Amino acid sequence: RSVAGAVMAAERPRSLFALSAAAVSRSMASLERDVWALPGQLLRGLLPLLTVFHLERAEDAARRAGLSTQPIWRKLWDDVMKTRPPNSESITCWRKKFLETFFSNVLHGVLDVSSDWRLNDRHFSPLLHSSPHVSQLTLCNMLQGAVELTAEHNHKVLENLAGSLRILKFQHLLSCDQSIRRSLVLLLHRLIHHGSVSQVSMYSWPVPDTVLLVLILTMSAGFWRSGNALTCHGSPCGLCREEDKAQSHKSAQEGAERDCSAEQEGSSGKNQKTSPKEADARMDSVLSVSRSPPLRNPACEETSSEVPCGHTSIQGGSSPSSSSEQLSCHPIPQKTRRRLKPALGRKRRCLRRSRGHYADPEDLYDFIFTVAREDNSGLLDKTRTPEAENTENWTSSSPGCPCTGHAGCKKRGGPAGILPLKAAHRFRSVSTLELFSIPLTAETCRTLSNLLSTWVSLENLVLSYNGLNANISCILSGLRALSRHPECRFRTLRVSDMFSHMPCMELVRCILSALPQLHTLSVSFDLKNQLEGSRPEANPSCSEEEIPESCLEVLEIRFPREPLHTAFLLPVLKASKSLQQLSLDSATLPCPQELGLLLQVLKECTPNLRKLSFHDVNLAEHHKEVLLLLQDPGLQEITFSFCRLFESSTAEFLSEIINTVKRNSSLKSLKLPGNRLGNHRLVALADIFSEDSSSSLCQLDVSSNCIKPDGLLEFTKKLEGHIQQRGGQLPFTQLRLFQNWLDQDAETAQEALRRLKAVCSVVNDAWDSSQAFADYISVM
Repeated sequence: RSVAGAVMAAERPRSLFALSAAAVSRSMASLERDVWALPGQLLRGLLPLLTVFHLERAEDAARRAGLSTQPIWRKLWDDVMKTRPPNSESITCWRKKFLETFFSNVLHGVLDVSSDWRLNDRHFSPLLHSSPHVSQLTLCNMLQGAVELTAEHNHKVLENLAGSLRILKFQHLLSCDQSIRRSLVLLLHRLIHHGSVSQVSMYSWPVPDTVLLVLILTMSAGFWRSGNALTCHGSPCGLCREEDKAQSHKSAQEGAERDCSAEQEGSSGKNQKTSPKEADARMDSVLSVSRSPPLRNPACEETSSEVPCGHTSIQGGSSPSSSSEQLSCHPIPQKTRRRLKPALGRKRRCLRRSRGHYADPEDLYDFIFTVAREDNSGLLDKTRTPEAENTENWTSSSPGCPCTGHAGCKKRGGPAGILPLKAAHRFRSVSTLELFSIPLTAETCRTLSNLLSTWVSLENLVLSYNGLNANISCILSGLRALSRHPECRFRTLRVSDMFSHMPCMELVRCILSALPQLHTLSVSFDLKNQLEGSRPEANPSCSEEEIPESCLEVLEIRFPREPLHTAFLLPVLKASKSLQQLSLDSATLPCPQELGLLLQVLKECTPNLRKLSFHDVNLAEHHKEVLLLLQDPGLQEITFSFCRLFESSTAEFLSEIINTVKRNSSLKSLKLPGNRLGNHRLVALADIFSEDSSSSLCQLDVSSNCIKPDGLLEFTKKLEGHIQQRGGQLPFTQLRLFQNWLDQDAETAQEALRRLKAVCSVVNDAWDSSQAFADYISVM
């Protein structure tokens, strides 16, 4: 009883002001306007006593009073979430961070709002109130969140998300039934096609459901069919209906104008006979009015197999305002269709397939299973039923695909084709697609390649641990077709996997040859192919082809312990005059002269290079080259990460590094994680900032260097002495200390960190050094 009494006493208001503030907080529903007009001093004491809903509404009033609510939101995070968010030092708005996480936790049933009085207010809906602050949302498992968001009672929540959400993530997805997929379709249609989502990311799906995966990819690319699949609570999508009405009205006006001009021409020459060619041309013009979209269907346009169709024949936009005007598919009236039947020939079949709003197959499989189907086989049964025949009409393969000839993209019925999507509309699409740890089969890669070929809004593509192997060629062919599109905005490609199908440099050459407009390219592999003998020989088309001048600014290569041959890198660097950042990871140097050749090539071919990084490259015997890099006046950031710099070095080498950096006024960042610095070398590095130094170094990274608290304290004292000698002027702004042995003497470490934070920003973590191996025993 005494403990309970003490708790009650601690919670009881201790002053008249606190008692009054608590009463006001309970009556905010009727006193809200009066509270916002209170003086700042009174408002300051009242804000911590408000629920999250009223605290969010108090933001404007607090700002007018010169108050910040950030400390209150941070305390709310600590009290409610009870976790430290990743990268907490970079969080600029704790209100947004809290409400965004609050929304996600309530949506997925992780957080009970009745667990804290500050989260529970009968006047507010947790999802509705927090949804305007959600810019990133993760859906997982059985997509329960999608079902909840598309429920009728959450209609306003979904409308808020359509305006605020920018990043949509899927994680640990499981197979689900058709009703859940319908909810997902409605959600993607509202948030992507008629919303603001610009990035779709999928994570950790070891055995992906093909239907679900292709559905998400297809809708992210802006494609979807019309008809009942887009009904919401029994009625068609209102936004689509409004856009279609506007398009129908526009098409009707254009048709009336054409009919009027045709009648005038007919009255002047009604006695003249019309040749068959002229009749066909006139029919084509009539058809062009009826099926007005600029999204041309190559399979419908080609009247004979002699006319090849390529990826670039499909046009696609990404702006919400123009998508419906470009891509609405309006059916041809039945009378017109029957009257033109004798002259249409093969075109009649295409028109029948493209009946947009009158198509009524309920099954989502109709669209999904045929995005990348083969000509006479594939995901559907070979037996022809009316439903299967209708399904096949959604998409088909065509000749002319750039995938032709690649092992990962061949099909039994012929080369992989484009994605006509005869009965599909094209809506707004996302600009970033990320696929992490999701195995992609050859069939799925063909689907993705076809989607990529016309995904003109796509700017960034990340493919990580997808088991692509030879199928990378299929993906690359789709991107090559995309690059030829005049509206292409593709700029960033990141590919990483466990095994490399071909040598890294050959893949880089192929990618740059196909995509010269790339600004960022990252290629990363852990290991060589399991069967070294199965690795293909060098592709002559890539090896011999001269790389066109590219727009590449960032190049990152992680070698699977392959030798770094400068001769192979040379053509890439010559073609990349705009290169500003180069990162080489896990490469081996075949001979002592190789690094010197690389530095010479970099100096000659990349005049704009500003950032250079080596990670896990043994530089223990390359002291001369390291010093040359540190004195390069063009480089602003240099990283030697786990490069064994001091493995066989002497004290003179460390002194040379310090003196070189002191003389370099252009170097802003020096990163030396994992190089066995130890305490004595860290203390020596403080001389970089001595009184006679002309260094402009702002950032120093000494993570993972076996630094102990006493060494950090000595470094701090020496740094303070240099600052005093320089009259308090020091360009140094940040020290990174991740994974060092600071837990061995907590008191000394706290003193060192306290004094350091008065000098610069310190970024560190609570790393448990007892878990470290005796890898650094030599510096103890």
